[in-house]
Amino acid sequence: MGVERFFSHTTAARIYGLCLPREIERKAELHISTVAPRRAPKGAGVIGHRLRIDQDSLRIRSGLRVPQAVEVWCELASLLEGDDLVCAGDALLRRKNPLTEPDALRMAVEAATDRPRVDRLRRALRLIRPRTDSPMETRLRLALIRARLPEPGVNIAILDSRDSFIGFGDLVYTGARVVVEYDGDHHRSDPAQYSADVDRHWRMQNAGWQLVRLDRAHLRNNAHEAVNRVRQALTPK
Repeated sequence: MGVERFFSHTTAARIYGLCLPREIERKAELHISTVAPRRAPKGAGVIGHRLRIDQDSLRIRSGLRVPQAVEVWCELASLLEGDDLVCAGDALLRRKNPLTEPDALRMAVEAATDRPRVDRLRRALRLIRPRTDSPMETRLRLALIRARLPEPGVNIAILDSRDSFIGFGDLVYTGARVVVEYDGDHHRSDPAQYSADVDRHWRMQNAGWQLVRLDRAHLRNNAHEAVNRVRQALTPK
């Protein structure tokens, strides 16, 4: 690929490690762009774009030329919407090794007045939160909000009665002392992770926190079961 070309859209998102819907992950085509006014690239298996961005804003990631992470997220609005776009935005602000900051996302959306689907960016921005650990945590949080439950805090530090750190709760209702934990497959398949979870959860409960543990099955059918369990936990006894 020539020096004037670079990966963009979902191809660049994969390079950054952003979460994408399965139907897009299965596609083999490459999104390759060039800076306007050069012509969009063409070729078998290539979706070409001509973008109006500053070439100085391009970055090298894993040895490949891509736009800045915030620009890639803005590009995704032409292909993603709703929860998928929010998940990608949350991934930019993840708790470990974030790729950008909330203010950078906000400024990018404010400057995106002439972008296609800018309305999607604006809607997603209102729902993006920093410090997430996984796309399923994001999807669970969005399901709780849609069910008109209070919005939980994301990866809040849980302390015991002596203010000693126990661990981070995935989704936390501090006032109600309720912790909602999403258990991905690695929580069961990794013995060390499983053992650490058992100890951490015991300490949370021993410190007076009510624990709601959920997995992928609870998010089926519009997360009906997950919502019911969290609602019950938040209902005063």
